[in-house]
Amino acid sequence: MKDAAAALKSLHVALNRVILGKGEAIFCLLAALIARGHVLLEDVPGTGKTMLARTLAQSLHVSMRRLQCTPDLLPSDVTGSAVWRQDLQLFEFVPGPAFADVLLVDEINRATPRAQACLLECMEERQISVDGQTHKLPETFFVIATQNPSGFHGTFPLPEAQLDRFMLRLHLGYPSAEHETAMLAARVHAEPLADVAPVLSPTALLELQAAARAVQVHPDVQRYIAAVVRATRTAPEVELGASPRAALALMRASQAVALLQGKAFVAPDHVKRIAVPVLAHRLVLRQSNDAASAERAAHAALESVAVPVAVAAASA
Repeated sequence: MKDAAAALKSLHVALNRVILGKGEAIFCLLAALIARGHVLLEDVPGTGKTMLARTLAQSLHVSMRRLQCTPDLLPSDVTGSAVWRQDLQLFEFVPGPAFADVLLVDEINRATPRAQACLLECMEERQISVDGQTHKLPETFFVIATQNPSGFHGTFPLPEAQLDRFMLRLHLGYPSAEHETAMLAARVHAEPLADVAPVLSPTALLELQAAARAVQVHPDVQRYIAAVVRATRTAPEVELGASPRAALALMRASQAVALLQGKAFVAPDHVKRIAVPVLAHRLVLRQSNDAASAERAAHAALESVAVPVAVAAASA
């Protein structure tokens, strides 16, 4: 467990050297990575969403492909397609950008619903079906999708079914004056990404993901997680609450948070730390449906559930 925590700390430090002042967002990103989830980065342009994804891929020493979404993007541009080989007199499958360890889907809400939908099988089952053939994706397949707020021109909001495939949604936000000045100073003569060296191999990443699954979850904590998810369904301002998939995602993410903190078991505080990023984007509100309102509703649901006293005391 200590070796796992040390490896993750090295990765966290490497990301913090490039993305300044966003330690909590980076922590949550790593939690999703080792929990085998996917991440939606939602923010205004220019806040470092793409840079964060590129830095992560470079720190992991894995393959990365970038998919720039536009309204004319086709599903075959994502998954690949069969191409006729004149010399062999047969069709040969040519893999698309989805066949990568880290897939950066840039501005996902600029793609049409048809193109967005082709990612569902990739994200949920880590495979692609083309022309009746199933092709497995890498074991470490990890999607980081970025999107601008849906109010921007030329965007197609993601449907609830696709939002539910993302383990969590993160916001980077604008940097503080101190960090923005430091960013400018670091980029006067060089690009910090050029100095990022791999700190974690794909094999080590798979071992960390297995270690996260081995983190113990007490039955009382399981009931606590289920109660928090159910609380989102009964909140008066919520029309559609979190799904059972959300409960599983919250448990997996909490296991990853525990591992990141060097613990062998999940405590209620681990659940609290990651609950809002996991749940908020899955909620459909009756009135205002912006991200801030959904996060407030998720936080209210979390606070309405009593923490299991015995487990909390044991973890103190």
